[in-house]
Amino acid sequence: MSRTAIITDTDTSLPLELAQRHNIIQVPIMVQFGEESLRDVYDTDVRATFERIKREGKLPTTSAPSPGAFASAFKTAFDEGYDNILCFNVSGAVSATYQAAINAAGLFPGKDITVIDTHTLSLGQGFMVLAAAQAIERGEGKDAALAAAQSLEGRTHLYVALATLKYLAMSGRVGHLTAGIASLLDVKPILTIRNGKLDMLERIRTQNRAWGRLIELSVAAAAGKVIEQVAFIHVNALNEARELEKKLREYLPLPDEIIYTEVNPGLSIHTGIGAVGIAIVTAPEN
Repeated sequence: MSRTAIITDTDTSLPLELAQRHNIIQVPIMVQFGEESLRDVYDTDVRATFERIKREGKLPTTSAPSPGAFASAFKTAFDEGYDNILCFNVSGAVSATYQAAINAAGLFPGKDITVIDTHTLSLGQGFMVLAAAQAIERGEGKDAALAAAQSLEGRTHLYVALATLKYLAMSGRVGHLTAGIASLLDVKPILTIRNGKLDMLERIRTQNRAWGRLIELSVAAAAGKVIEQVAFIHVNALNEARELEKKLREYLPLPDEIIYTEVNPGLSIHTGIGAVGIAIVTAPEN
């Protein structure tokens, strides 16, 4: 039976240990402080990144992995005896990562490489990658693994509450005036994934209300459905994420296995410290 390698980028928000356990290869997004380029996850973590942001007073920039970085990952997979590759990438609507992987695949004529634009990000992408890897572990082939990943479309729901709009303003993702007003009024934005982008869904005045709204949205998404997977995501806010789990358990029956994961620097520099969120995958409807 042919062997399929699962490759992705570090936008997945999958914990490194979890990715390694399922033989998922993650090609790093690049984090750029001036002339210094750091590999997301491998060269810098959230704590180190935000300490440097505080020290320097400005955000780093991020960039897609180069085609060469993907080509290196593809070559390693083939050298290790894999027959084909599934490469899942962060939404092409927010990053050039997908195109970089396409360009890299073109360097391997005759090789079986399928590059996928997931049209999502963070754990929306991460859950797809994990589903493909688990299908491979069950002995299923490449096509079945791809189908397993794509079956999550429409069944994955992600909601994130930011502690501040400061970092979005610094990154230019929202106007400085809007961010300033939001800070003055103590607004806590609720974000979700729409049209392949992290989009502002609502503005809530306080943290308690924002958390309550996260729970309301999650309960509505899971209404009448079986919950297959749940993850709590955060940016340097693990205790808050655990507290959010306790609150959600009051309203929903959750699986025994819960994923806690910190949003990697490549994305968290835009959301900022203190962000917490819930990602839910519901079972297919009969």
